[in-house]
Amino acid sequence: MRIAIDTGGTFTDCIFVRDGRLEILKLPSARQDPARPVAQALETILGPSRERAGVELTCGTTVGTNALLERRGGRIALVTTAGFEDVIEIGRQDRPRLYDFFVTRPEPLVPRDRRFGLRERVDAAGRSLEAPSEEELDRVTGELERAAPEAVALCLLFSFANPTHERALARRLRARGMRVSVSHEVLAEFREYERTATVLANAYLTPAVSGYLEAVERSAGRGRGTRVGVMQSNGGIASARAAAEEPVRTVLSGPAGGALGARGAASLAGYDRIISFDMGGTSTDVSLIEGELRTTTESHVAGLPVAVPMLEIHTVGAGGGSIARFDDAGAMRVGPESAGADPGPVCYGRGEQPTVTDAHLVLGRLGAQGLLGGKFPLDEARARRCFERARGPLRSVEAFAAGILAVADTTMEKAIRVISVERGYDPRDYTLVAFGGAGGLHACQLADALGIPRVLIPKFPGALSALGILAADVVKDFSRTLRIEAPCAESSGAALRGPLACAFAAIEARGWREMKSEGIAPKRVRIERLLDLRYLGQGYELTISARGDFLSRFHQTHEQRYGYSDRSWRVELVNVRSRFIGQTARLPLRSRREIPRDAARVAMGRRKAIFPGAGSLRPADTTFYDRARLLPGHRLKAPAIVLEYSATTAIPPGWQGRVDRYENLVLEPARR
Repeated sequence: MRIAIDTGGTFTDCIFVRDGRLEILKLPSARQDPARPVAQALETILGPSRERAGVELTCGTTVGTNALLERRGGRIALVTTAGFEDVIEIGRQDRPRLYDFFVTRPEPLVPRDRRFGLRERVDAAGRSLEAPSEEELDRVTGELERAAPEAVALCLLFSFANPTHERALARRLRARGMRVSVSHEVLAEFREYERTATVLANAYLTPAVSGYLEAVERSAGRGRGTRVGVMQSNGGIASARAAAEEPVRTVLSGPAGGALGARGAASLAGYDRIISFDMGGTSTDVSLIEGELRTTTESHVAGLPVAVPMLEIHTVGAGGGSIARFDDAGAMRVGPESAGADPGPVCYGRGEQPTVTDAHLVLGRLGAQGLLGGKFPLDEARARRCFERARGPLRSVEAFAAGILAVADTTMEKAIRVISVERGYDPRDYTLVAFGGAGGLHACQLADALGIPRVLIPKFPGALSALGILAADVVKDFSRTLRIEAPCAESSGAALRGPLACAFAAIEARGWREMKSEGIAPKRVRIERLLDLRYLGQGYELTISARGDFLSRFHQTHEQRYGYSDRSWRVELVNVRSRFIGQTARLPLRSRREIPRDAARVAMGRRKAIFPGAGSLRPADTTFYDRARLLPGHRLKAPAIVLEYSATTAIPPGWQGRVDRYENLVLEPARR
């Protein structure tokens, strides 16, 4: 039994393979105890037995993200080179918002009284200038024992070039039973502040993520062949053991699954250039994908740099549970605060503040039976009473609801522009892949605003992140700083057999060991080699595939990203990276023959609904469909609402839809 579970802010989504078929289950999330819905899902799918065997469970989790956002991590300590204890507080000395005189930096994860300096020194070339004495190691160990942290972050100056001193102290601390995050193990790269911040985040998350994973493993059982994996931010899975040791690699766990699921669904449908649009209950995640998923090492989470590889995903606080309000100047605001699963939107029966989901219900866009195939009823009368109280100067509850959707759409449109237009990509060249419980309700309006010619609503849109997690490969990223001048274009390929060979060999030896520990046979492993390059004198670099003439590829990428390149300028090679990809079993996704047919014959009926994007608040006769009845080849005319267990899709006036051979909904502007 293969099961994937993605824990979101409002719902916990489960997708699993039973008898060769994919099935889906959604449960409300429990923010204070995220492992509880996982246990409930497993009991629903597998029954109450604790002697389960052969279960492969993979989880996408927000535990790490929430611990950073809400500062609910562990009590930690930092050990660094003496004299550098305040690097984590000094940071880069840049202003997050240049013209904001009142901007405040986030507080460091570790206070000053739990930062300890070790008298030692390694120079930039990796030469040991001062080795720590036994007395010095004893002194720091004693101070840590008196501080009694739950985890220790160990990050010494230039340890990426020579980790001998770090290893000596790490051995001693681990022998005393301390949890230690060591910088040359977590991130063997230069940039002291980013490396320290990343290792601190890893130590900070260790208690929370370890506790969550232990609870999940107990729920999964200890039967023979049972395995628990975790989705990482880089788009691959790792064992629960590996994730507990390096939880910082899981902070974008759920959104990474969504990007994977979007790429997979679009690839089957024949679209390689896509913008993924995942709108859930709390936030919206967008990513631009051209065949391969892109990663970055320049991410910030909760205002803190996290330099491990993550998929390039941009997140904004706009979801179905986003709360609407008027600010002091009378302008409407939507999000980033969310009602989440508890108390949830007003129409769920407990919430008191209007949300995006309530707005859709007031406008007649969610159907009469509620969510989850009728298992989750919605209280429209309660939502209308709340909107009447909260609408302010607006003339009606419908105008208030339309305003909420317009503000949310603007926020999400800006997010898509960040990952497309602002990086030199024209959204008109892409397909918008919309998913999440609310993605299909906003997709056509966003496509209209951005000139995107097509919207793809995959099968199981409300659980596509879980589907991406279920289909993910085992992925491990390894890196090492190697600051040398890059070879000339004529010899760039040959250089991989010379100066770079030793660097790749060192990190790949560790890669093979870890893939073996994950149970991946060598014949199922593929390695991608990457290089971080920059023009000499620049402060930041671009990651380029090491295949072939990588130097020319760097110039081309620099031209596309920044608008210029200079092939006469010297290029510096900063880091080498190896990505190990262990292929997992493929999913049973089957195609069916398309037969052109009119979907109106299988319609559930007609009701009045409002589509404010059409420029009017007048209700329109709208055809409602049950997606389970739609077959490949069915054609849908607007206006229409497509209801299903995990999500809702709106087809506004001016659009049309069809069902393709993989049962995806393909929405396009109607021919004029």
